[in-house]
Amino acid sequence: MDTRVLLEDIQFLSSDQLKGRSATSEGNKKAANYIKERFKDLDLSSQFPEYTQSFSLNKRLEQLGTGENIIGFVPGSASSKIILIMAHYDHLGTKGKDIYNGADDNASGTAALLNMAAYFKRNRPLHSILFAATDAEEEGLLGAKALQKDFPFPLNQIQLVVNMDMISRSEDNILYAVGTRFYPQFKPYLESCGERSAIQLVFGNDGAKGELDWTNASDHGPFHKEEIPFIYFGVADHKDYHQPTDTFENIDQTFYIQACELILNSILEIDAAME
Repeated sequence: MDTRVLLEDIQFLSSDQLKGRSATSEGNKKAANYIKERFKDLDLSSQFPEYTQSFSLNKRLEQLGTGENIIGFVPGSASSKIILIMAHYDHLGTKGKDIYNGADDNASGTAALLNMAAYFKRNRPLHSILFAATDAEEEGLLGAKALQKDFPFPLNQIQLVVNMDMISRSEDNILYAVGTRFYPQFKPYLESCGERSAIQLVFGNDGAKGELDWTNASDHGPFHKEEIPFIYFGVADHKDYHQPTDTFENIDQTFYIQACELILNSILEIDAAME
């Protein structure tokens, strides 16, 4: 993974010029075009014209336009089964003079997705990988719901959904991997990668007794409801969550790079082990 490009991507996606990337806004469109251009430069294929899956928004926003999921694809060298890698690129926009830049939420996941697309374009996976930068997550997972309803392949080809949403900072050096309570077959590979990482990979927050329940908290939710396996990588809420202070300057660059490497290594191990 090219860490210089990774940091440049998160810095641009969370910059003031994108005005918080709220669905249908000009800043949101700039973010979408940035992702499309990257996919084009990488020469990714797609099942959608110009990498764009357009979808209807809820009544509050639909008069302003449509949402756009940005879809890229790398075919597997040995299998047509699919690993779906997701990250939402929208955020909260502006309120008065405040810009909600959303560096951790979720420029972090989006930049990671772009760099994983570059990695797998250079290093072809065994299983096909579909990269989905989703829109309107903050409006109720609307992009993910649209993708699940209009997925370009039979849903049963999806072997795993990897969702990255807030992965660039942690006060206690913890990255959570949510979902193994339901899909324990992936836990050994995650544990193996976690043991080799400088950050701590913690399992849970998937609704066991006494735990938080993030099983439907982000874009993996609509797929989990269809019993499609997922692993959701994210950090605990922090003081800048959904605040104007969620800026590039407040991410932890070392933690972010290590988290991205841990997630990439997990995908590589799972890709190598899956039938």
